[in-house]
Amino acid sequence: MAVYGYVRVSTARQTSEGESLDVQRRTIAGYAMMHGLVVTRTFVEGGVSGSVPLGERPQGSALLAALRPSDVVITAKLDRMFRSALDALGVLEGLKDQQVSLHMIDLGGDVTTNGISKLVFTILSAVAEAERDRTRERITEVKRDQRQRNRYLGGKLPFGWQRGPDGELVPDAAQQHAVEQMRTLQAEGLSLRAIAASMVTAGVTISHVGVKNALQANGAER
Repeated sequence: MAVYGYVRVSTARQTSEGESLDVQRRTIAGYAMMHGLVVTRTFVEGGVSGSVPLGERPQGSALLAALRPSDVVITAKLDRMFRSALDALGVLEGLKDQQVSLHMIDLGGDVTTNGISKLVFTILSAVAEAERDRTRERITEVKRDQRQRNRYLGGKLPFGWQRGPDGELVPDAAQQHAVEQMRTLQAEGLSLRAIAASMVTAGVTISHVGVKNALQANGAER
């Protein structure tokens, strides 16, 4: 069984001065001694924001890679390892599956196997769900704003448009001319398949589904 400590500071100044790191180290060492444990190694994360998921931090990823069943991880505070409840929940579930114990001193000790575990997981699950909801809402708002400003949202460009230098959608002259022809043919009562066939004959390779999407993307009636 290996016992690992994990300490983190978010600024280069804290890293160079070391005060916060030393406080965390001493806290972990004292906790380990009280519980009859000897710290095998301490992973020191310097100048890394807590917003970066644990597995994407240099020392965080090294810690996770080093863990084996029955190992113990000790950290002084929840926010030294996690800033996101979603990240915390995912890592804790992974540690439980690996049979690795995580001790968070500010939460009273082992949060993976003792009586605190159920409460911690319940709270983190609720907060993580709220985080997911907020993320979805932000993405929806951003996409709505981009659409309103005619911004390119990624994926396949709509027929009739090109991506401009600032990420905006700008008309493609040749394709817009083709769209006008499609509108004319649609007004004459031709089906989507007939319009597609006519466009192919005119040198524009497009399917009937492509015709439908092109007309919708350029404001034509369905």
